[in-house]
Amino acid sequence: MDVIRLLGMEFYGYHGVFEAEQELGQKFEVDVELHRDLKQAGDSDDLDMTLNYVDVYTIVRDIVEERTFNLIEAVAEEIASTVLSSFDVAGVTVRVRKPHVSLGGLLRTVEVEIERWAGEGV
Repeated sequence: MDVIRLLGMEFYGYHGVFEAEQELGQKFEVDVELHRDLKQAGDSDDLDMTLNYVDVYTIVRDIVEERTFNLIEAVAEEIASTVLSSFDVAGVTVRVRKPHVSLGGLLRTVEVEIERWAGEGV
């Protein structure tokens, strides 16, 4: 299966279980991998045979910036579900990173990765 990747998308959102996270917000990073046969698109050089990356980006941006979730797991699930219902893809992998999270020590980021496939009941 072929893959289209949108990597390192950065957004400002209001997700977290702590009140300060939902009031002040913070930066989130998202990767989306779209699993789909790209042979026709490659052979024809026709946008109609693939996905418009702008549409995918817009969906992710709207979910991260316009909604509020307690868990980044929920952010990832909403992205996966929306992508699967909006595009002709076999599956999607979503990574949501929360950099600068305070866990009482130093770390670069916390990341959740989920993989969902069409027809799984998402």
